[in-house]
Amino acid sequence: MPIEIKELQIKINVNETEQTNASPNKQAGGKMDTIVKTCVEEIMRIEERKNER
Repeated sequence: MPIEIKELQIKINVNETEQTNASPNKQAGGKMDTIVKTCVEEIMRIEERKNER
């Protein structure tokens, strides 16, 4: 008899002060700028595809 999972809850705690394996970005705010730039590029690409239709 198969088991059906109807709801799954995942909880995590994030502490910025703890050391991580990720390499830190040298510039203050540089990581956020990179994320915003990537998002804007993706949005522009999606809009171009919409206009081609």
